[in-house]
Amino acid sequence: MKYLELRFDAGVATVTLNRPEVRNAFNDEVIAELTAVFAELDSRAEVRCIVLTGNGPAFCAGADLNWMKRMAGYSRDENLADAGALANMLRVIYRCAKPTLARVHGDAYAGGVGLVAVCDIAVSVDTAHFCLSEVKLGLIPATVGPYVIRAMGERAAHRYFLTAERFGAAEALRIGFVHEVVAADQLDAKVAELARSLVQAGPAAVKACKSLVQDIGGRNITQLLVDRTVRDIADVRASDEGREGIQAFLAKRKPGWLGGA
Repeated sequence: MKYLELRFDAGVATVTLNRPEVRNAFNDEVIAELTAVFAELDSRAEVRCIVLTGNGPAFCAGADLNWMKRMAGYSRDENLADAGALANMLRVIYRCAKPTLARVHGDAYAGGVGLVAVCDIAVSVDTAHFCLSEVKLGLIPATVGPYVIRAMGERAAHRYFLTAERFGAAEALRIGFVHEVVAADQLDAKVAELARSLVQAGPAAVKACKSLVQDIGGRNITQLLVDRTVRDIADVRASDEGREGIQAFLAKRKPGWLGGA
C-alpha cells in the first residue's frame, strides 16, 4: 500500500492514514486503498477489531487539493463515478462486520468527519477539532451525510452542515458524535481498553449486534420489528457460539473464542 500502514496485534488490525504532509487528505488512490483494505480485513477471521487512525498532526483533512483541482474540470458523469467510489468506501467501512474504532488524534474536516462517523466507536483527543466545511466551497456533505447525521443527530447536523462552523472535541462529545474525549497521553490507553473489550466478545455476536443497530436504528417499533428481534435472539441462542458462551459462563471458564476448553 502506498498511502496506508497496516499493523496487527492480538486480533486488532490498525489502519493508519499515512499522508502527514497533506494532513492525511484523501484522493482517489487513498479511497481505493481504504476500500480494499477494509474489504480484506472483513474477510480475515483472525481480525477481531479494526482501529482507524493517521500519522502526523491531523486525523484527516478531507479531500486532497490536487484531487479537487482535477474534479473541478470533471463532467457530470465523471463526478458521478468519482463520488460513487467515495460513497462505496464509506459504505464498505460502515458495513464491515468487524467492529471499527476511530482513533482521532487530531483534526477531522469534511470527508474526515465522514471517516469518523462510519466507525462504530470514536475516541478523540481533547485538542481535536471537527468541521463540515463543504458549504464554504459551494458544495454539500452529501456522501458522508447519511453517516454523519446518524452519528450526531439531525438537530446538530442542521447547524454544522449549514454553518460550516469548526467545533471542538467537547462539543463533539456533547452531541454524541464521539464517545470519549481524552488527553493526548491517554489516547492509546483508552483505545487499547476499548479494543480489548471488542476482542473478548463473541465474534459472531459482535457481527450480529452491528447488524442489529444498523438495521433497526430509527425504525418504528412495529410487530414486524419485534418479530425480527425474537428471531434474532432465538437464532443466536441456538448457535454454536451462543451455546458455548452460556456454558462457559455457567461453568465459570473462558469461552472457546478466548481459548477456553
